[in-house]
Amino acid sequence: MAFELPLLPYAPEALEPHIDATTMQLHHAKHHQAYLDKFNKAIEGTDLAARSMEDILKNVSNYSAVVRNNGGGYYNHNLFWPMLTPNGVGEPTGAIADAINQKFQSFAQFKEAFAQAALDQFGSGWAWLCKDITGELFICSTANQDNPIMDVVEEGARGIPVLGLDVWEHGYYLKYQNRRAEYIDAFWNIVNWEEVNRRFQAPMP
Repeated sequence: MAFELPLLPYAPEALEPHIDATTMQLHHAKHHQAYLDKFNKAIEGTDLAARSMEDILKNVSNYSAVVRNNGGGYYNHNLFWPMLTPNGVGEPTGAIADAINQKFQSFAQFKEAFAQAALDQFGSGWAWLCKDITGELFICSTANQDNPIMDVVEEGARGIPVLGLDVWEHGYYLKYQNRRAEYIDAFWNIVNWEEVNRRFQAPMP
């Protein structure tokens, strides 16, 4: 069975002024759709079509660059849309807040470290807050459409993503041009901390 494009959990204009409607429409309906279409075409008629995305990506070194790049792009965006919300509250509460404070001393220091990872990612890629097999948090970044569950990333960057930020230019250039730092600052206004907390507390796959 072919994988499918998930609907946005809000209207394309719902994240304004932080992310504009045109960017959201292009990002979801064009870029995300293109990753999906190329990925489905690459796995059609193979045993991968019956496997989960997580299983494919955990063993992605065994497959083609088309599967790696487009499967990663499809999966990363599946994670990304629910991590955003028009009803952002600014700071987390609950278990994820406690874990952030324990690991990074404060939410402010966490934000600074995460933003730096997003700024330092050269070219296209993602910044991530992940948990390792013990449940401890760490920050990393990945190039292109790689993500921390893939077996091709550095060992220190492997884990389960609980928060991610897309720093490909197609995600912000219409509004922010080359001002990636402004885009990162705006991101904190629309983080869905309930979703982040849910992912943090979910059992390890």
